[in-house]
Amino acid sequence: MSVTSVDTDYDRLAITLIADFDAPIEQVWELWSDPRKLERWWGPPGYPATFDNDDLNPDGDVTYFMTGPEGDRHWGLWSVTAVDPPTSLEFANAFANADGTPIADMPVSSVSVRLTEHQNGTRMEMRTRFESREDLEKWLSTGTREGQQQAIAQMDVLLHTPDQLQSRRAS
Repeated sequence: MSVTSVDTDYDRLAITLIADFDAPIEQVWELWSDPRKLERWWGPPGYPATFDNDDLNPDGDVTYFMTGPEGDRHWGLWSVTAVDPPTSLEFANAFANADGTPIADMPVSSVSVRLTEHQNGTRMEMRTRFESREDLEKWLSTGTREGQQQAIAQMDVLLHTPDQLQSRRAS
C-alpha cells in the first residue's frame, strides 16, 4: 500500500498523510493535474469522482462531485491558492452544495501537497489544516480521513497501468 503514515496532530490542527510511490514525480503530478486521471482516484472505492471545473491555477476553482453506490452525490470545491508543477499544490477544500457553493456549517480545510524524490520514486506529503479543533473533529466524523486513505491507495494502481508504463518508458 502506498500510504505509509497518517498523523493527526490536535495541537497543530493538522492531519499529515505520507504516501510513497514507485514512479517519478512527473507521473504522480499528472494524477493531480489531469482531471480525467484525478477522477480515477479522488473518490474512495465505490464513490467515483467527476470533475466539472478544473482550473488548477492560483485563484482558480476546481469543482467535483462523488457518486455513491446508491446514486447519492457529494459535492466539493477546491479554491486553488498556489501551484508549482510538478512538485506542489495548495488549495482550500470545502464540502459544497450542488451549485458549487460551500456548505456553511461544514469545515473548510487548507490542503498542501508536496511531491519530492524518495528512494527512486516519489514521496507525497499531503497536509490538511483546520481553523479549529471543532472543524478538525467534524471533518474526522465524516469519515473523510479513511476515505482519503482509500482514495490515495488507488493512485498506486494507476501509476502502473499500461498508459502510465508507456509514458514512463518514453521519458
